[in-house]
Amino acid sequence: MPETTEGLLARLAAAGIAAETRRHPPVFTVAESRGLRGDLPGGHTKNLFLKPAKGNGPYLLATLEEDRQVSVNALARMAGAGKVAMASAEDLQATLGVPPGAVTPFGLVNAAPGSVRFAIDRHLVEGFGRIWVHPLTNAASTGLAPRDLLRFLAEAGHAAALLDFPPAA
Repeated sequence: MPETTEGLLARLAAAGIAAETRRHPPVFTVAESRGLRGDLPGGHTKNLFLKPAKGNGPYLLATLEEDRQVSVNALARMAGAGKVAMASAEDLQATLGVPPGAVTPFGLVNAAPGSVRFAIDRHLVEGFGRIWVHPLTNAASTGLAPRDLLRFLAEAGHAAALLDFPPAA
């Protein structure tokens, strides 16, 4: 059974991680998120869940700053993942325990260690004191320190690769 939002938030509290969760209508795009969040300070994210184009290698979950523009192929090369394709809704539900629109690094709590390669935009980690991600639902956003997120996921068996993107043109 996948972790619930309430269970996830309880796990964060038990780990001593300061997190703030704001409930909102479900959002499916960065544009919808911008329209609802008001003035929430910090880095805002978007996520991609990708599968190997061939073979049975690990999936790739990438968390990027919401305005980051990068091709899927370039992203995969940077993360050392080889050729990838968008994962299906079924893959997403089976691996991260979330439906489309709710992709989040917190979904890794539902994934077996080694089944998903996790990569995150270094600017999110080093450029913000707080970042916002979905807490297993796209009807809420949880803000926390990026280093706390990385520590929490590492303790669940999912270390992050920090990706360095070139500056926007």
